[in-house]
Amino acid sequence: MTESYIYDAVRTPRGKGKKEGTLHEVKAVHLLTTVFNAIRERNDLDTSYVEDAIIGCVTQIGEQSADIAKTAAIAAGYSDTTSGVTLNRFCGSGLEAINQASAYIMSGQADLMVAGGVESMSRVPMGTDGGGMFTDPQMIISRYIVPQGISADLIATKYGYNRKHLDAFAMESHKRASMAVQEGRFKKSIVPVKDLNGMTILDRDETIRPDTTAEILANLKPSFEQMGSMAGFDSVAIQRYPDIETIRHVHHAGNSSGIVDGAALTLMGNKKTGKKLNLKPRARIRSFAVIGAEPTIMLTGPAPASLKALKKAKMTANDIDLFEVNEAFAIVPLRFMEEMNVPYHKVNVNGGAIAMGHPLGATGAMLLGTVLDELERQDKSTGLITLCIGGGMGIATIIERV
Repeated sequence: MTESYIYDAVRTPRGKGKKEGTLHEVKAVHLLTTVFNAIRERNDLDTSYVEDAIIGCVTQIGEQSADIAKTAAIAAGYSDTTSGVTLNRFCGSGLEAINQASAYIMSGQADLMVAGGVESMSRVPMGTDGGGMFTDPQMIISRYIVPQGISADLIATKYGYNRKHLDAFAMESHKRASMAVQEGRFKKSIVPVKDLNGMTILDRDETIRPDTTAEILANLKPSFEQMGSMAGFDSVAIQRYPDIETIRHVHHAGNSSGIVDGAALTLMGNKKTGKKLNLKPRARIRSFAVIGAEPTIMLTGPAPASLKALKKAKMTANDIDLFEVNEAFAIVPLRFMEEMNVPYHKVNVNGGAIAMGHPLGATGAMLLGTVLDELERQDKSTGLITLCIGGGMGIATIIERV
């Protein structure tokens, strides 16, 4: 089987995903064009060799619809022979794009590709595309479908995590992210977003709060308590999990991922084409996996997906140097570490989505680039990236430096 190599990985900063956010003026296609241009310029890339662009985007409506992958390739001036496809595996979309590109390369059906993701959550709000899973009453009632926040609180209740556990993790996420910025750990891959005149709009992640304290977090109201009681979603979840008498609502804005805008892109290919284009491989894909999970509790996919990827690579968790576990909610990485028996000093060492935000379709690609940079900084070998996914799924990818 042909090896799939990672030649480069870049991302934009994450901008606050609200109207007051710095990137609100920037369309999703411009965010994506920014990273397309960076990949070409950093690698002196002849884009006629780039066969396809696979891009994750969750809310494909309005400005983010009509195959934004091909749109961005055109806008960035890539060769007309570069095709494009946009996919949606909810929060796992950016990593799914990379995994699908790897599958093309490993199978010999493609030689050089770009893959990543984009989401402008300030301009195209989450949920505006509707969807039967979350809007059809028959589906919701018959399959016990609840919002993700209810699922997060259900997991915390079921496995005995209290609010202090979650808030402590949230504080550490901000602390680690702030330290990473101070030490310039993101500079290698972060690409400033500029306007049409070349003036920088944003060159740093916008939502990191180094002054976050336990007292500040303690004063935040639970985000999903009213939804659970008044809208009846607690009762729906308890019907599926009758051993739970009452769901304790412990997640809030401070220990959940932030809504942000951003894009990321990875350059991938086989060894022969990389050598022809004078590209230096930074890592190779060892394995990848997706799994389905029970849709009410929904967010438990990272551990089983990781175990599946580890099995395919003939590895164990002890063989992994660094983990990136998406911080959709604080309970997700906390539960992952407990299930996998992984120490916290190996997980999200530069903070995560609680501090920097979760631009849905782009996050998986961002996490891969982050762990690759950190492996190089620490001179370590293997990294595992994993995300929980709405509707009950999990995704994981293992990379190894070369």
